[in-house]
Amino acid sequence: MNKLSRLLTGSFACFLLVGLLNTLVGLSASFMLFNWLHLNYWASTFGGNTIGAIVSYFLNRTFTFRSTARVGSSWWKFGLVILLCYGLSYGASWGLASLAAALFPSIPETWLHNAAILAGNGLYTIGNYFGHKLFTFRTHGIEEGRAT
Repeated sequence: MNKLSRLLTGSFACFLLVGLLNTLVGLSASFMLFNWLHLNYWASTFGGNTIGAIVSYFLNRTFTFRSTARVGSSWWKFGLVILLCYGLSYGASWGLASLAAALFPSIPETWLHNAAILAGNGLYTIGNYFGHKLFTFRTHGIEEGRAT
């Protein structure tokens, strides 16, 4: 099997499935915090991503990467990757929303912020996969297309 097909049938495919669940949880929380509780962009996305991250850690540790690393030795790495990806992805999407607001002042700010939340989530997902695969749950071998 070539590397791409192993990636799509192995840990990345599982990461995407697990990601669907934790994204539904985290993104729903972000939108609820922003639209229902009227928290600002940063509080809403941070709160939603914190909730999603807790779900993500346990599901990815168990199912995606099948890690045997102790929680104490992997949780801080997981948190570091989450925070780095959060800052980079949501910062970039916030910047794009600010640019769009300047270029298209007639677009309601709430729409731009909701779009920024969605775009940031996509960037965050991609960054997280590679951060967790290469750092948090890093392994030295491949067995049957799965990280060991």
